[in-house]
Amino acid sequence: MDLSNLRPATGSVKTRKRIGRGQGSGHGGTSTRGHKGDKARSGAKQKRHFEGGQTPMQRRLPKRGFNNVNRVDYTALNLGVLEALIQKLGVATLDVSALVAVGIARASDKIKILGKGKLTTKVNIKVHAISASAKAAIEACGGTVELV
Repeated sequence: MDLSNLRPATGSVKTRKRIGRGQGSGHGGTSTRGHKGDKARSGAKQKRHFEGGQTPMQRRLPKRGFNNVNRVDYTALNLGVLEALIQKLGVATLDVSALVAVGIARASDKIKILGKGKLTTKVNIKVHAISASAKAAIEACGGTVELV
């Protein structure tokens, strides 16, 4: 055996259906498209979401809810997490860039401090928003809060 007499396995290769090559080919006339109808025409194609003419899914399902274009999404950060972060890093000031560097938030995120947990360390914070209870807890420890 050599390269000159290699053949594909029997039945693995099918001959291509040659459409529109006359009646003698068996695929002439309508060229396997049937008579009339949208799919018999040239350039006919269905939209990806076409469901055969029945009412499409996006029209059958009820519309619900409301998306507020003015909504501001904050990355929430509790005082307990803040305390652990201060102990780990050993810093007295925390700002947005420090939180991004640690991996708590992305650079495009807005950060809000919430009052869950205990804070025992004095810390100066610069964030986008803060709850009243968190602000009171930070100032009770002798820290300061600055909004960016």
